Amino acid sequence: MTTLTHYLQSQEIYPAVSSVITTVTDIGKDIAALLKKGALADILGEAGNQNVQGEEQKKLDVLANDMLLDALAQNTHCAGVASEELDHATPANNDGELLVLFDPLDGSSNIDINMAVGTIFSVLPYERQGEQIEDTDFLQHGHKQLAAGYLLYGTSTMLALTIDSDVVMFSLDPDSGDYVMVNERVQIAADTSEYAINSSNYRYWLAPMQQYIDELIAGETGVRGRDFNTRWVAAMVGDVHRILCRGGLFTYPFDTKYAHKAGKLRLMYEANPMSLLIERAGGGATDATQRILDITPTDIHQRVPVVLGSKNEVEYVKTLHLQHQG
Repeated sequence: MTTLTHYLQSQEIYPAVSSVITTVTDIGKDIAALLKKGALADILGEAGNQNVQGEEQKKLDVLANDMLLDALAQNTHCAGVASEELDHATPANNDGELLVLFDPLDGSSNIDINMAVGTIFSVLPYERQGEQIEDTDFLQHGHKQLAAGYLLYGTSTMLALTIDSDVVMFSLDPDSGDYVMVNERVQIAADTSEYAINSSNYRYWLAPMQQYIDELIAGETGVRGRDFNTRWVAAMVGDVHRILCRGGLFTYPFDTKYAHKAGKLRLMYEANPMSLLIERAGGGATDATQRILDITPTDIHQRVPVVLGSKNEVEYVKTLHLQHQG
């Protein structure tokens, strides 16, 4: 039985990265415990304020954010933290060599109905060690991530993590309190017959995305020649977890619903860490035409369209978009 502690100790060239991962995953245990108590812990409902994205914050959004910030501020390897819930990055330890980004509670609208939510995190190198961090220090390409992962709080608490070239998966043992490895090399099949998308936005999508979904809906009577199933968790962490477990495609594409938003998902807190996991498990991740991990970030709260999952489907979506551009 391999625990997370043993696994991280084996990553000898990444002691600092292992340290901040331990900090995040330890707080994950506390968040999971609060979720189990639910209404008994007074964590349900609105917090009464909005985050930087203009979204109503849930009580546990705020609690999870503060718990992670406080813990990482005490980690000597962490120079600074950026959170989806805060306007600007927060300095931690000037001598730290790492930057940590996180979405403290992805899918928080699911909390009150007892459905899956999660914590997404990303670790970047800090290149100005000894100086106080600024927002611009976080604006690094996704392929520079030293580690990325998520905690899924569902029927069990799961951890998906990538530090080197592989994606590993752990389950939190409620008896021992250890994260126990359940998959030492996650791989995504290149083909799939499952997809996840919020179809209520169909009228706002670009023509190639409408064409793609129309083809899937047509099933065996259409050009694809086979039936597809829709699966939608309404929390990116849940949809990505399903893809890592059994393949599939997840997309929150570009739409015209809000002129000031290129997409719904945040590059730094959601798209980049999830794309690193998906690619290292053999899948693909694009904004429909460009590799997510090659996008040059311009703001720590930048939004992007996302298409990720089984490689052949991701490539097919890209082909349709490029054809329409041509």
